Amino acid sequence: MMTLDELSKVLECSVGGCAYNEADACHAGAVTIAGPSGQAECATFIPLTIKGGFGDAIAAVGACQHFECTYNSELECGAPAIQVGVRGAANADCLTYAAA
Repeated sequence: MMTLDELSKVLECSVGGCAYNEADACHAGAVTIAGPSGQAECATFIPLTIKGGFGDAIAAVGACQHFECTYNSELECGAPAIQVGVRGAANADCLTYAAA
């Protein structure tokens, strides 16, 4: 069982249209990875022009609903860090997602 300090960090987010993104860094307290199987979407994505989150924080993965991902253990992400970006038709995807 991991602790809060061990949560996977969002190393980079290239989704410029998100309210939590500034300079390719996610400043949400934590993100949730959700969406249908095979589409690991960042459910924290908010397409607003105003900025939110914590200016000095780098987001962690608070929850991952993709139990079929290689990095998922008990609905928590075990990857050292993740990258979020646009893949396919989604607005923001976890690019680190890897089907087990």
